[in-house]
Amino acid sequence: MNKKLLKTTLFGVAIALSTVASCTKNEGPSGENPNAGSGPDTEARQFITLTAAFPDAKTNRAGDGGTLAHALTLAEASDASKELNIFAAGVGYPLRSQRTARVQGSVNGNFLYNIQYTGTNGGIFNKYRVTGTNKFEDTNEELNVASILSASPRWVKAAEGVGVGVKIEGVSAPIDAAKAEAGTQTYEYTRGTVDVAIIDLNNPSVPNTTEFVFPFTDEEKAQGYSVGRVDVPVINGNKVYIGCNIAKVDPSKGPQRSVNQETQAVSWSWANDAANIKGTVTLVLDYPSLANPKLIWSTQSKSANHSYRTMTQYVATDGNVYQATATSGSQILRINRSTSDYDNSYNFDLKTALSKSNDLAIRAWRYFGEGKGLVLFTETGVAGGYLALVDLNSKTATQLATEVSSDAGMNATLGQFQHIGVDGDLAYVPLTPSGKDGNLYIINWKTNSVAKGIRLKGQAGSFFIGAY
Repeated sequence: MNKKLLKTTLFGVAIALSTVASCTKNEGPSGENPNAGSGPDTEARQFITLTAAFPDAKTNRAGDGGTLAHALTLAEASDASKELNIFAAGVGYPLRSQRTARVQGSVNGNFLYNIQYTGTNGGIFNKYRVTGTNKFEDTNEELNVASILSASPRWVKAAEGVGVGVKIEGVSAPIDAAKAEAGTQTYEYTRGTVDVAIIDLNNPSVPNTTEFVFPFTDEEKAQGYSVGRVDVPVINGNKVYIGCNIAKVDPSKGPQRSVNQETQAVSWSWANDAANIKGTVTLVLDYPSLANPKLIWSTQSKSANHSYRTMTQYVATDGNVYQATATSGSQILRINRSTSDYDNSYNFDLKTALSKSNDLAIRAWRYFGEGKGLVLFTETGVAGGYLALVDLNSKTATQLATEVSSDAGMNATLGQFQHIGVDGDLAYVPLTPSGKDGNLYIINWKTNSVAKGIRLKGQAGSFFIGAY
């Protein structure tokens, strides 16, 4: 294992590590707000920050243009007579990122954290203090983690005050066309290299990183297993759990030939064998050392657990990790706090809990406490995006009604949804079908009540994607 320790000093870090990581930091803004700089979120909540995505001007692809943020007081957030048009000039604060920002928030919503995604500044970490409306104070504690995590990093707040970023590259199972035609191609799979970085969010720095070969066994490698992505790390005690997108081919069938009907071009691929994947996979590391990488396998699911743009693993009140097979599966699995392995006696299936005949896909979810959580999901063959309160202890669920749930535009919205805001017994969920108006919905997870909050104006190709 190749471990690279990054000290919290300034420019000397980049020099010493030959661009392994660069870290630029100052003491934060001064003036009227002396608490605007570094530190944990120890102040009472004042705001609920909403974020929204808009399309790229050239391609018009939803969510590829960037991210706007606006902070509401709690009174404003709950007032259905008010309206927020975050897309109007000067109303939304543009978080730095060429494409949709991967935004994380502190426990009381007083700080936002972001690592810019793609582009010239991709891989740069910024921390913002939330001060209301479109005013977000950059604490000027910038980190550049691109050389560790690439310019398109996967990262989340893995525990309060701690971010974890991950990357995998170099995965391959090449096919030489000439050998394939001759029938002499052998299966040679390269497992790929994983990089992991710990980010101190309270005092922005990178105290530890590691690099290792993805830990498939030789047998799993020969059976055709591969990994396409790692994401959504969560810290529980002395372990880090990282979701994986696992695939499988059948090497025994040899390369499969296909011909493009338009161009007549010949291509080769290994035979898909996803039906024989033995289970959902999580990568486990020791924390904070990031040593001893290993895989654990669930026998309750074969779905991927790497998510898309939303956190899908939480440490629950009982000390166990609950992990959704998002964003295509309908299950929530459990990783035992004592064994650091899957509890294969446990399986919560949202489809079963809601007595649905169609397949469901968990798009996002949030754990609250006492075994309770909120799930955002879509249903195969049914337009829209839906909400359900779940009880992981009793394995039951209650679907909630909103005015926009059945709108076909909700499918796109939930596909890029990032975060459900929580303040005590209340969950804040902005729901706007793509290109249309909606509302901030406020859900009391103890009473199962749903209230409409502030009206949210829409814009073509745009939608709200998070609350913090």
